[in-house]
Amino acid sequence: MDETYPAGPPDSADPAFPARQAARCADLAELDARVVRCRACPRLVAWREQVAAQPRAAFRDWEYWARPVPGFGPPDAALAVVGLAPAAHGGNRTGRMFTGDASGDFLFAALHAVGLASQPTATHRGDGLELYGVRVTAPVHCAPPDNKPTPAERRTCRPWLAAELEFLAPSLRTVVALGAVGWQAALPVLGDAGWPLPRPRPAFGHGAELTLPATGRRRQLHVLGSYHPSQRNTFTGRLTFDMLVDLLTRAARSAGLGRGDQGVSF
Repeated sequence: MDETYPAGPPDSADPAFPARQAARCADLAELDARVVRCRACPRLVAWREQVAAQPRAAFRDWEYWARPVPGFGPPDAALAVVGLAPAAHGGNRTGRMFTGDASGDFLFAALHAVGLASQPTATHRGDGLELYGVRVTAPVHCAPPDNKPTPAERRTCRPWLAAELEFLAPSLRTVVALGAVGWQAALPVLGDAGWPLPRPRPAFGHGAELTLPATGRRRQLHVLGSYHPSQRNTFTGRLTFDMLVDLLTRAARSAGLGRGDQGVSF
């Protein structure tokens, strides 16, 4: 990140900042650097900074990230996981997608069980976690109050996701959308990126699956839906660990990924 603008460059509060900056990026590394400087949504900026100024007692010694959280994973990933991720005291604290909260614990443990993560835990940047062929990202990069971004905030943030999937397109074979928000965000972005979408668009549900056919500029792409690993879903049993592992196993197979940490292929 460019420390010349610790609070973002002068135009970072402009609602057009994501669209303008995303179009200028040459690769994922540059995209990530520009994402963390964004201040385009005043409500989200105020919330992420308020939470950092009033940390939970358990995190009183932490210096909160309190900025947009970039995607996490290799730039040549074959599998993308898209879902709301920057929790107020999770990603907003640690600066990494799904890191430091219960949803991330659930997701990364499942990715590890499938052989797509180096370890089952994610506590902070620099904890040694690596993802194998998987990129985890979100349709909204800032923690929203009550975990509910507004439609306008989702639209403002959309160019970051569009650019990220565009950079992944040469290697991308499968997308897993976590929750209805992830599904609703991913499909139109994929359509705009050149994959033909069926009409009507299929409804979201756990295990929902569609195959987007190859075109002259895009390879065939598989899209799967999963319930989000939120505490509300996992505590009630709506999403069990075995359910998520089974779905990620399907996703890994369709993406051509094996058990990278153990050298075992599906």
